[in-house]
Amino acid sequence: METIVLKINGQKVTCPSDASILVAARQNGINIPALCYHPDLKPYGACRLCLVEDEKTGRLMAACVTPAAAGMSIQTDTPRILNHRRNIVRLMMAEHPESCIVCSKGNRCELRKIAADLGVGDSGLYPMPNYTPYEQLNPFIIRDLSKCILCGKCIRADHELVVTGAIDYNHRGFYARPATLHEKPLEDSICTFCGTCVSICPTGALSVKNAVYVGTPEKETNSICGFCGVGCSLTMGVSDDKIVAVNPTKRKISVNSATLCIRGHFANDFINSPDRLVHPMKIAAMPDRDGDSSDSKASHFPVSWDHAFETVANRLSQIKRQYGPESIAFVGSAKCSNEENYLFQKIARDVFETPNVIAGARSAGQQLLAHIDERTLGAARVNTLAGLESAEAIFVICGDLDNIAPVVGYHVKRAARKGTALIVADAFKTDLFAHAAVSLQPRLSGSDLSGSNFSGVGFSGSGMPNISDLINAFARTMIAEKCQDNDFISQYTFGLDAYIASLDAFDPKTIAARYAMAPDIFQQVVDRVRARKIAFVVGPDLLDCPDGRELIDAVINLALLTGSMGVAGAGIWVPVCENNLVGAMDMGMNPEFLPGREKIASKKDSDLIRKSGMSDLVAAMESGEIKAAYIMGENPLRSLPQPERVRAAFEKLEFLVVQDIVCNRTFEIAHVVLPGAAVFEKHGSFTNMEGRIQTFEPAVPPPGEAKADWEILAQLARVMGYPEQYEKIEKIRQEIRRTIPMYQGLGNHQQDWVKNSESGNPFSGNQAKFAFLPAREAAPLSLDPSFPFFAKISSPRFHLGSGTRTSRSARIKAYNGPEAVEISRADCENLGLGGAGQVRVASGSGVIDRQFKQNRRLNPGQVVIPKGVKGNDAMFLAPLERKEEPGSFGSGFSMVRIEKISEKIREN
Repeated sequence: METIVLKINGQKVTCPSDASILVAARQNGINIPALCYHPDLKPYGACRLCLVEDEKTGRLMAACVTPAAAGMSIQTDTPRILNHRRNIVRLMMAEHPESCIVCSKGNRCELRKIAADLGVGDSGLYPMPNYTPYEQLNPFIIRDLSKCILCGKCIRADHELVVTGAIDYNHRGFYARPATLHEKPLEDSICTFCGTCVSICPTGALSVKNAVYVGTPEKETNSICGFCGVGCSLTMGVSDDKIVAVNPTKRKISVNSATLCIRGHFANDFINSPDRLVHPMKIAAMPDRDGDSSDSKASHFPVSWDHAFETVANRLSQIKRQYGPESIAFVGSAKCSNEENYLFQKIARDVFETPNVIAGARSAGQQLLAHIDERTLGAARVNTLAGLESAEAIFVICGDLDNIAPVVGYHVKRAARKGTALIVADAFKTDLFAHAAVSLQPRLSGSDLSGSNFSGVGFSGSGMPNISDLINAFARTMIAEKCQDNDFISQYTFGLDAYIASLDAFDPKTIAARYAMAPDIFQQVVDRVRARKIAFVVGPDLLDCPDGRELIDAVINLALLTGSMGVAGAGIWVPVCENNLVGAMDMGMNPEFLPGREKIASKKDSDLIRKSGMSDLVAAMESGEIKAAYIMGENPLRSLPQPERVRAAFEKLEFLVVQDIVCNRTFEIAHVVLPGAAVFEKHGSFTNMEGRIQTFEPAVPPPGEAKADWEILAQLARVMGYPEQYEKIEKIRQEIRRTIPMYQGLGNHQQDWVKNSESGNPFSGNQAKFAFLPAREAAPLSLDPSFPFFAKISSPRFHLGSGTRTSRSARIKAYNGPEAVEISRADCENLGLGGAGQVRVASGSGVIDRQFKQNRRLNPGQVVIPKGVKGNDAMFLAPLERKEEPGSFGSGFSMVRIEKISEKIREN
């Protein structure tokens, strides 16, 4: 970018040639006030407070929308300019209510600050009150539009950053205001309650709904969100050692810039839950009741930390001596920090000498990452989300980004808005379909399903096709059109001929006809991505699909075919569901890997915990091979499928240690409970889905006697007589840097990156050789006619995973969001269900009763069941163990039957 020179207030400054006067001034430390400007939004020029004067012409210009030009001479604070600014502020104040003392914006109000800087204490004009209704029906956002200054930031953030379009200007002149379609309340609109509008509002027109008056926080601390794998940077507002405000960070470099999602913005109040664990405890008597009720605390009694450590050390040592080290299992967590997971697996492997190490319930996500890592030689470990916005084409495969990882969805939608070709392939229609240049939503006829022909309801035209067929048909079309990257293929790959031969089974016209798609659908996709590198975004639960393994191999083959690796804006992105799933895997919290993803060469088929992860663990408990378990930061009795079976298995243990932050179902049956600290209460680091390592510090102290998890583990190691002492977290980081070369930058800065390889680039020296694998036809679904519906079991936007934390958020509980089973309109009619009511959903694993609602986006035979709600009862429907037979699926899907059990029809 060319650099230009101009004068501002007589001072020579330089700036990029595409900068505005406002940007040029601020880059050089010259402040020009503005209320409608934000660096992440397009300049708008609404408030006119940024007026500056051209010395040569005397012309007044809005600095935010006027490009800087070489040779300009600008004045920013002449008496003439200051007089204009004061008059503008006076007019705003004349319309503004006099409520600064009780306004929740407090000293953060930008209008108030600018008025004070200009010396305007009173408007001196007749008041022009603009009374509007005070809207606070939802538990997240209060709208007091009498304080709105029409800067347009909320509308532009909605359209440009979140790309939702929930609000826009309504009316004109004095009555103009931001509003939803037909001026409906936010909760009845398409608003996702991401809170971006609240964070970006310069006044108190939009504010967070709190139970008590907050005002200006006493202090602010930067931290990292502990929900999904995006790892958003946060600024935590603290008063009286309580977190009272959460906003996107003010740091210039972050993954999320000015945005968050409903979980990151509003659900972190779970740390103030009355269910927080505050003392070490021992069990008094095994409870016989179920559920997450805090009443179960009566079955435990507080003990000292010394007594708790002594009990854990003695009992685990005794079981190790009596039954051998393999009788003990250590279950870590993708919610805990890198330092904690590293120390946890070290205690398991070095102190107790057990190979049974696993990270919680997301084993399928780690399997997916491991497979991609193996086939791409680590080339997919680092891919920035910002790179999606510079991509030439984006292909989203089986990824409901708006629910899984909304910030990833923002990046994708912003790219599509700018003209990037977006292709979406999914059997279930998602919000991204509305932004796609070409969408691939295959449908199946009943006769295509394992030879069965269902009629009436269920599979009468859709179901769960094999998406891998579409990817392979697309690849064959690419080759027929000679669109492959021959230079990349010849330099970096092998096995192309066998791959091309295997694609003979995927005739594009045959596949299109099989799935009721347009005959030229694959040609349409080719025309959109021809000669372009592609960014592939794949859903984290891809391996739960019936053709999961075939599908990810097909995607990787397509990435190699198009040369979409090793270049900016191309590659493979996996928006993992847990905040530190990548870091936990890197730290060795996996039964197959040591720290640094070093494959365990001695892994045997006889090992109790293999690739299947938690289902292997449960089976080993049932057989009596596992006698004791130490669980850190996980709630398997709520998160795993078939919860009754899981509970029965855990109750067979001779000793169970639970280290967690809240009372939950797993806590109820623990023999010893160790209270840990939440992310905002400790030091640590997370590694997000991009490969970005982010460190964080405590914003508030842990409650009661709770300790940071790494401190608990360090003290346990000391009690066990381990020679290495970890009194400070830096000692753990030093060891990680020595042990794991790709974490050499850990702790040196607030942010660093995983190193792809020792050289930092798997393509350096032309050493990388990627293997094409022959395309495979996936087996058809193995169906039982008594379960004719294909159900997708997934978290709604406001919950994550099992809902252990989000269900304890006061705001999320008050919202009482979507819990209903979603059924297609055609199936509702065939079942005689009407518009809404209650149904019984049954699978081969269990039964639940839920309200239902029609979803017009679903095809016949498709059902969506929200998980994380209603005690996560959806897990009763999912299989704990994936069948070995072809065409089976994991816990994200289930074949179900739907029965009407209520005639009651409620208003939708």
